[in-house]
Amino acid sequence: MGEVLSQSEIDNLLAALSSGELDTDQMQDSNDKQVKNYDFKRPTKFSKEHLRTLEIIFEHYGRLLSTNLPVYLRKNVQVLVTSSETVIFSEFSNALSNPLILGIVNFQPLGGTILVELASNLGFTMIDRMLGGQGDPLEKNREFSEIEMTIIEKMLVLFIQLMREPWKNVVELNPVLERIETNSQFAQIIAPNDMIAVITLSIRIGDVEGLMNICLPFFTLESVMDKLNTKFWYANMQEMDEEDYNDYIEAMLRRVDVPVKAVLGKSRISIQDFVNLQRGDIIRLDTNVDNDLNIYVGNIKKFTALPGSSKDKYAVRVTSVFREGDE
Repeated sequence: MGEVLSQSEIDNLLAALSSGELDTDQMQDSNDKQVKNYDFKRPTKFSKEHLRTLEIIFEHYGRLLSTNLPVYLRKNVQVLVTSSETVIFSEFSNALSNPLILGIVNFQPLGGTILVELASNLGFTMIDRMLGGQGDPLEKNREFSEIEMTIIEKMLVLFIQLMREPWKNVVELNPVLERIETNSQFAQIIAPNDMIAVITLSIRIGDVEGLMNICLPFFTLESVMDKLNTKFWYANMQEMDEEDYNDYIEAMLRRVDVPVKAVLGKSRISIQDFVNLQRGDIIRLDTNVDNDLNIYVGNIKKFTALPGSSKDKYAVRVTSVFREGDE
């Protein structure tokens, strides 16, 4: 119960108000509840807990990208989650600029799609690296060619498939890239007033940095919203002991593709001789016919072998193995 004022205290208070010695703003009761405006056109469908869980999911996703992209781009890749927010779709689409890389993904088995928007400078950097360049972005953006879009599509398929593992504690996903748009006007697949969660990732490829936005509509995630909380997330995480973790790493490494080449021999010729080479010409190598071939895994010499054939295809039979430290 608040303090009861005496009559003299009430008279003094009224006199102070009349003379202006006491400001009415200072008399606001600190216990009054603050009233917040609520926009019924933009209902809050994603709570802070939902956004935090989505950040955890895509932090895991970012680590997968950082691990897998260098295999294809042969450059260091860093991925960080920079922000998460909820907006209506019209605000997200109005902020897009052309040309852009906008992947429309069927988020099976959830009933709906999501959007993956990749900065165009990152797209040109990946194209340049995949074609043997240094990974430099263009000084001025332009439309993507058909060949470039084919490369981008293959990279986006990789991006989408890597989403399976981070989401497995919530739902077993089988996402499929339906198509890629380079003009935001052709990607109006969500009602303008629908609420979406936007997770923004910062991707750094070498010295080039850009953003990737993941647009997650509420109606796509509605069936799993109850699972998007940290309590459910951690309750469903199965801790691995060291042995299981080693087996997991070994299983992942076994699926990595590495180039293997057999070198018949080496030779040095002039550019003029190379340009004038014709079918039937002979190039003298630095090896003998009965010498074993050197077999390289990547750029490391690992085996020696004898040439031959198997089922109408060229093949080699390994004769020795080079261990670490062998010359």
